[in-house]
Amino acid sequence: MQKQKVAIIGAGPGGLAAAMMLSYRGFSVDVYEKQPYIGGRTSRVTEGDYHFDLGPTFFSMPHILEEVFEASGRNLHDYVELKELETMYELMFDDLTIHATRNREKMKKHIEDLFPGCGGRYEQFMIDTKKKMNKLMPMLQNQHGSLLDYVRLRSLKALPELEAGRSLYDVLGRYFDDERLKLSFTFQSKYLGMSPWECPGAFSILSYMEHEWGVFHPVGGLNRLTQAMAEVVKENGGRIHTGLGVKKLIVDKKQVTGLRLDNGEVIEADDVVMNADFARGMTTLFEERQVKKYSKKVIEKKKYSCSTFMIYAGVKKTVNLGHHTILFSNDYKNNVEEITKTKKLSQDPSIYVQHASQTDPTLAPEGKSALYILAPVPNNFSGIDWEKEKDKFRDLIWNLVEEKTGQKLRDSVEVEKILTPFDWEHDKQVYKGATFNLAHNLGQMMYFRPHNQFEEVDRLWLVGGGTHPGSGLPTIFESARITSNAITKKYHKAGMHV
Repeated sequence: MQKQKVAIIGAGPGGLAAAMMLSYRGFSVDVYEKQPYIGGRTSRVTEGDYHFDLGPTFFSMPHILEEVFEASGRNLHDYVELKELETMYELMFDDLTIHATRNREKMKKHIEDLFPGCGGRYEQFMIDTKKKMNKLMPMLQNQHGSLLDYVRLRSLKALPELEAGRSLYDVLGRYFDDERLKLSFTFQSKYLGMSPWECPGAFSILSYMEHEWGVFHPVGGLNRLTQAMAEVVKENGGRIHTGLGVKKLIVDKKQVTGLRLDNGEVIEADDVVMNADFARGMTTLFEERQVKKYSKKVIEKKKYSCSTFMIYAGVKKTVNLGHHTILFSNDYKNNVEEITKTKKLSQDPSIYVQHASQTDPTLAPEGKSALYILAPVPNNFSGIDWEKEKDKFRDLIWNLVEEKTGQKLRDSVEVEKILTPFDWEHDKQVYKGATFNLAHNLGQMMYFRPHNQFEEVDRLWLVGGGTHPGSGLPTIFESARITSNAITKKYHKAGMHV
């Protein structure tokens, strides 16, 4: 009997995770990737003898990826060496630095030393948020294709935990009075490209996840995860075609029947999984009028995450910085509003610096350092002319990094690559340069986020940050698991074997 054919658009982490599981279950799987490399935003940048991750650099909740590998007949640890970071990250304010660790007692004492009376409140936050996490996880691990899903027992238990009327900042205000301490447990909303003053209170689980399960570094960088996933796809009989993008979806009577590739070739498929950036896919892969719910006009009116200004720098000396460092703006709230509301370029942005080569010597030559520097900035709805602003903003970032860390770095830079929101949009195919995809406000979560089984066209499925449950690697892996299980179930229900 002929195998069911699944075509996957995009070799990002969501597409690769789906390809792993579906190929293991006997589907005939082909992945089509426009770029000449795999991984999407979770890929590698190499400049000279220095190596960097392109996008994500934090890896938490490794058990989810372990389960994806198990569901693909493999063991993650046979492919990737993970190092847990004793200090998860350093949070630098003007007058103090917080060293975060998942060692509960050590963290409690550290908070108590810096903020007398708050150690016990940290403990209470962890206890309360564990209960929240346990109630929310069933909602995050299942499809939400119908509003009736909200009357299921799992949903009824979880709905109060969404804290619909409270922002993430409000929720942390129940535990901490000090602004710096509140920001230490709310800055994670930046992983979603959102403001802690607007991000739903449910996302207090983000900081809990780190403090409960830790932060890890795969040797070679997070790009090693997608490289390992691609290896498993091939071992399971799947095929990955790089440098071969999809031009259009072929739709017949509201049903996808295949793909038209950039080279003109037509590929027939029983099911198509879209791992392209959601808004980009909706505005380029369909002919006009094939979709109404996600037409170009509708897509433009959706709410999107911020973008990022990136500097990848090879420095010819050792640098005295931890693996992950966040340099907070002097007025964090104003900086966040500049990014998300007024959409202006800040003169005092918060900055994230990754110095992974201090943990992983494979990333830079001996005695040298690979620095990944990120500043959240407005997405391209801002109209900022990056060709004009790029050099000036780059100098501002370097000035602030040197000033806040107390280290002279620029004079020692021997390689440097810059990526602006314009580049994210035009080179990396990210709609409006919104690097964290659709925003995660309540009107764009769960049932109200694009469904894993696409609503308007049959036999089209979604994975990645633009579908349920949302952005961030753990949730992207969950999206692939939800979608792969639903595709498998569809055929089993029909009494067909794959």
